[in-house]
Amino acid sequence: MTEIKLIGMQLALENGDNKNYVVRRIKQQVNNTRGVQLIVLSELCFFGPGSDKKHFYLEHYIDELRDLAKHTKSWLIPGTFYQNVNGKIFNIAPVFNPEGELVAKCPKNFPWLPYEKNVDSTDQSTLFTIPNVGTVGLHICYDLWFPETSRILALKGAEMIVNPTLTPTKDREIETIMARATAAQQQLYYVDINGGGKQAIGKSIVCDPNGSVIHQSDKHEDIFTLTLDFDLVRKTRQLGTFGLGQPLKSFRDHSNYLELYANRYDENFLSKLGPLVE
Repeated sequence: MTEIKLIGMQLALENGDNKNYVVRRIKQQVNNTRGVQLIVLSELCFFGPGSDKKHFYLEHYIDELRDLAKHTKSWLIPGTFYQNVNGKIFNIAPVFNPEGELVAKCPKNFPWLPYEKNVDSTDQSTLFTIPNVGTVGLHICYDLWFPETSRILALKGAEMIVNPTLTPTKDREIETIMARATAAQQQLYYVDINGGGKQAIGKSIVCDPNGSVIHQSDKHEDIFTLTLDFDLVRKTRQLGTFGLGQPLKSFRDHSNYLELYANRYDENFLSKLGPLVE
């Protein structure tokens, strides 16, 4: 089985405490949808922007998020939270498995400066594996604008990138174009969930490894369910986008470019892609 049933939750959010609303909507949707395996929400959806809101930091939510993942029996990416790590503040997307275990924490590589003040950057690449399905990489919002981040995730074997987003500005349309381009360039699913309501302007988008749009939201609250087959990623990488370009193989086989990512790619994964084919 290589399919996964995903719920994307673009919620109508306030710029304050949304916890009760978010948790209620998750439980309602799971109760109405059979076989859910992955739930994805938008960046900072629980409380909105502002790294100075220490009472909303990740540590205050861990236990409830563990219980929520166990209750839904799903993988859960509940948007992002700020966290103080050794005196530095990061914007972090936690990942919980269906047993309620915290299996990954993805720090945002590129805080949206100068607006996301006092938030530190990082070069960490975060991936996790859903057994019997595939490998998932994580972005957070502005990371989408830096193609190096998605390239590294792809070179490490990511077959889908999940990107919790909080974009309230008119450049959201550009981000949807970049989401399509990233999916095609890296030959993977790209799942970009933006907030709605008073936090952001929606327009969440999900693209397949050919760069085609599977789902696109408008500005209103949109909770949608998709079934994604990771076999399509593997076939696209083996045979080419629409049976044509094979960019990951070409990148792997180039005499110089792979050196730019020395020690940051999975050589075993790249070798399994096989040779370039006509």
